[in-house]
Amino acid sequence: MSLLVVGLSHRSAPVSVLERAALSADAQIKLLQDTVAAEPAAEAAVLATCNRIELYADVDKFHAGVAELSTLLAQHSGVGLEELTPYLYVHYEDRAVHHFFSVACGLDSMVVGEGQILGQIKDALATAQELHTAGRLLNDLFQQALRVGKRAHSETGIDRAGQSLVTFGLEQLSSGAPADAWLKGKRALVIGAGSMSSLAAATLARAGVAELVVANRTFDRAERLAALLAEQYGQRPAEPDDVDVLARAVPMESVPDELTRADVVVSCTGATGLVLTADLVAEAVEGRTGAPAVERAADSGSDSDSVRSGLPPTSVGSEDGCPLDLSAVQGSAAQGSAVQGSAVQGASGFSVMGEAAVAGMDAATLEQHAAWVDNGTVDRREGRRTPEIDTEAVAALAAAAATLGRVPERRRPEPVAEVPRPLPVLSLLDLAMPRDIDAAVHRLLGVRLVDIESLAEASADAPMAADVDQVRRIVSDEVAAFDAAQRAAHITPTVVALRAMAADVVASEIARLDGRLPGLDDKQRGEITQTVRRVVDKLLHAPTVRVKQLAAEPGGAGYADALRTLFDLDAETVAAVSRADDDSRDHDSAALGGLDFGRENFDSNNFESAENRGRA
Repeated sequence: MSLLVVGLSHRSAPVSVLERAALSADAQIKLLQDTVAAEPAAEAAVLATCNRIELYADVDKFHAGVAELSTLLAQHSGVGLEELTPYLYVHYEDRAVHHFFSVACGLDSMVVGEGQILGQIKDALATAQELHTAGRLLNDLFQQALRVGKRAHSETGIDRAGQSLVTFGLEQLSSGAPADAWLKGKRALVIGAGSMSSLAAATLARAGVAELVVANRTFDRAERLAALLAEQYGQRPAEPDDVDVLARAVPMESVPDELTRADVVVSCTGATGLVLTADLVAEAVEGRTGAPAVERAADSGSDSDSVRSGLPPTSVGSEDGCPLDLSAVQGSAAQGSAVQGSAVQGASGFSVMGEAAVAGMDAATLEQHAAWVDNGTVDRREGRRTPEIDTEAVAALAAAAATLGRVPERRRPEPVAEVPRPLPVLSLLDLAMPRDIDAAVHRLLGVRLVDIESLAEASADAPMAADVDQVRRIVSDEVAAFDAAQRAAHITPTVVALRAMAADVVASEIARLDGRLPGLDDKQRGEITQTVRRVVDKLLHAPTVRVKQLAAEPGGAGYADALRTLFDLDAETVAAVSRADDDSRDHDSAALGGLDFGRENFDSNNFESAENRGRA
């Protein structure tokens, strides 16, 4: 069996596809059950976050596994296979392990180095354990990935390179200002009470918001989260640096009223439809400002007449003998004709010898103008002598006019008047996939919306810390160690079966000795038994230790087959040992997964302590 991962993420698919392919909790359960029921897969786990959907499986055939997992992802996501396939990526064996460890370290996250992914991996493992779809391989893989991720954060400065998606989103809302300073004293509304929403609530509380309201469809969960926030971040006057957070829970029906009071809203629910529509947000803004929330499209342009009225007057001079129709040129200049070529443009307009002045002339008039220019005239607007026009350039213009019938007109673009926009009265952060907040909210004046799509664009230019290279080295080392452990584990059932066979041989020979020497007392029989066992152990020790070492090296998979052949081991006996080992691992993993790892926790300290308890 071999590890296979098929998935799509923000790196391979646009947000619109990720949004449509998002899996609900029920869909994830059904996907896991159908995957292990499929022929190529023996184990399965799903990692579904706001910007990735990945299906991990232990398969016995690569091509059949890819086809089956891709089909199942398409079926359960509701996106057609033909449409989904261009965005899917596939990793197999070592590359699959390397990819997963990189994900666990935050190297593949939208915000490089963010630690939120560790909690999501832990949730994915717990779900697979509860459904009994995670066997020896995936249990080992996920638990090792958690250790690798924690090692990367503890041994390197990757935390300096990244932050949680919540923090990154809040910094985008604050337009680059420190999120803590921007949030301090504001009223915040958090919609949802899952892991991401809980993290957002804790982040807002730590930043010092004046009020924090939690809304959730299951009111009990909202109350529990609000109580934890109040307990951890509530009023502690003895410590002046502590924040004073008034945390309370409300049902989802109260969200429209709370919107009229909130300054910042963070939404991350598992809803399949919109939680906040554009009309609902517009009504909330109107309720706060007393004025309708108009769309930005209405003010995106500028009044061209008002722009022109603000421009300096245009003058063409009044040169004697100039063959131009000055009134016509004046009208052309008023429309913004550009002064180009070698003519000099004054602050109040353009020279009658400039290219804009001759734009539109016929060939005959152009020749007259060229002859007039060639005499060299004075620009009387500022008492400066105008430099002579290049006669060759004028001749080229004449040739162009003869061909086209006139000189092509080249205009200077009109300046765009900057229309001042009011500061937003409502800032919205949508971390849900599919989205909770209508994208049309982007167009409302007085509202600032940051969602997964805009976060993906902003993160594309985010700097990466130098520690990323060190994390990559850690990942490479851990992948090599994991592969070695898996190869060694592959031969373990064979070694155990060999030792069991040796123990049976010892027991059989001691029984024959009792028949031949019935007069032996217990002490004598015990000494003989121990001696025989020591001889067998010493004979098997060196080869079994060495075969484990060899099996752990690349290309060592064949040593198990050689051992079974040399000692004529029964294949069913080896399989029985392997099944017993898997059952033991499942029992240990279930006990570990049964601990409260804080699936609903929102504080990384609680997350760490829970895992330490699990290890202890």
